[in-house]
Amino acid sequence: MHRIMIVDDEINVLNALRRMLVANGFEAEIFSNPGEALRRAQTANFDLVISDYRMPDMDGIRFLKEMKRLQPDTMRLILSGHADLEGLIGAVNEAEVFRFISKPWYDPDFIMCTRQALEYRDVLIENRRLADTVRSQRAELDLQRTALQKLESEYPELIKVNWAEDGSIMLGEDDA
Repeated sequence: MHRIMIVDDEINVLNALRRMLVANGFEAEIFSNPGEALRRAQTANFDLVISDYRMPDMDGIRFLKEMKRLQPDTMRLILSGHADLEGLIGAVNEAEVFRFISKPWYDPDFIMCTRQALEYRDVLIENRRLADTVRSQRAELDLQRTALQKLESEYPELIKVNWAEDGSIMLGEDDA
């Protein structure tokens, strides 16, 4: 189950989002204060954070930038009833926001956006895991290649193969 953090200064918005997300199988924690949300993020991991764009104590971009610093693998969505181009660009560029959702939202679109963000996060994490596995395997192959080269230089007869005309391997010089 994915864990979602929702931060908004409007309690009605928080409750509505939590109800909708929980009804769709997500675990959701709500915060009306960005500072409290950041303190919670120091003790619990979240897969997705949804933040209001305009809040009195801290704007959504600043909050999401701090969340990115604390939990870089957490996907970030920004929610606002006031969309301005400069704010959208700042959200995307500074806080690496996955998507901007306008208020009021349409529940099915909101859930679809949430699922897409979480699926994208899961793919990124799996890709990183696979890349780490490949790097580890390459390092192991490099060690094995070095050991083989050392054996070949010390014992060249180990790798010499005597082929017969019919393609079979000859085991000794007098096998001809």
